[in-house]
Amino acid sequence: MPKETEFDDCHVINMVYINDLKKWIWVDPTFDAYVMNEKGELLGISEVRERLINNKPLILNPEANWNRKKSQTKENYLYYYMAKNLYRIECTVSSEYDTESFKDGKTVTYLELLPLDGIVQTPQKSEDKDLKSGQRTKNTFVNYKTNNPNLFWTKPE
Repeated sequence: MPKETEFDDCHVINMVYINDLKKWIWVDPTFDAYVMNEKGELLGISEVRERLINNKPLILNPEANWNRKKSQTKENYLYYYMAKNLYRIECTVSSEYDTESFKDGKTVTYLELLPLDGIVQTPQKSEDKDLKSGQRTKNTFVNYKTNNPNLFWTKPE
């Protein structure tokens, strides 16, 4: 997500833990994209973010495209579009089928990684109840905030 709390554009990508690599990697199905370093090694979201900040080399797979309609360049996809969406990173705590579907009494928990110097840091835990589009489906959303990248990028169980 971007730095601003009020925004109309963010992007969802997948982070996939690869046991053989012992790390999370970047997989973006909307853009059919993945990112590598200068050695051709797959990178994760945190690594791409760090390389953008420190102006280190990034390689976008040549087949990257938007919804199979428009080819993407590294400059447009990473430096223009994604850079603004890597300020804050949020994910569900539980990654499994149907995690974000609306069902009576369901609780969905999110964890947000924030930079130390940015955005609203507190409360570190908040809880909201939602009534979806006037339906009777009531959900609870629990949101945690952290500045600890080691906690956020913990290896899955």
